[in-house]
Amino acid sequence: MGGPRGPPFLFYLLFIVMSNFAYRSGLGNVGSYQASAIPYLTSSLTIPVSSSTPYEVAFPNVTRFVVITNTSAATSPNVPLRFGFSSEGVKGTVNTNYAVLNNGESFEAEFRVIKLYLLSDDGLNEASASVIAGITTVSTTELENNWSGSVGVG
Repeated sequence: MGGPRGPPFLFYLLFIVMSNFAYRSGLGNVGSYQASAIPYLTSSLTIPVSSSTPYEVAFPNVTRFVVITNTSAATSPNVPLRFGFSSEGVKGTVNTNYAVLNNGESFEAEFRVIKLYLLSDDGLNEASASVIAGITTVSTTELENNWSGSVGVG
């Protein structure tokens, strides 16, 4: 008794629904963050003084984690490094939405970001830095808006 709403219709409906469903990685896809990340490393970066435009690190895909290091030697005069997640936040002209690393210090966190901004916290001396990140298969288009730095996101 497979009338118009019987088992054949349900199989047909299931086929239509499943053929239109495309499973893919994305921001809400847990597997994208459980899988091993693709390594990303940039080092020997010269970071401009605090009155300049921040140095932007743009990642090829959304990150799983980031590690930022102020690579200036701990025995050298201290040149603090600002880091944050928006150009305006790191500049600190309106809000100070950034964190600071002294010589030899590192910061590591599991953040989903597509850009990172670095700036020396010194008005006269450039800082030096390295950035390590774990890159997911999630496209940067999934996380389109980078933050302005005006709402507590640096």
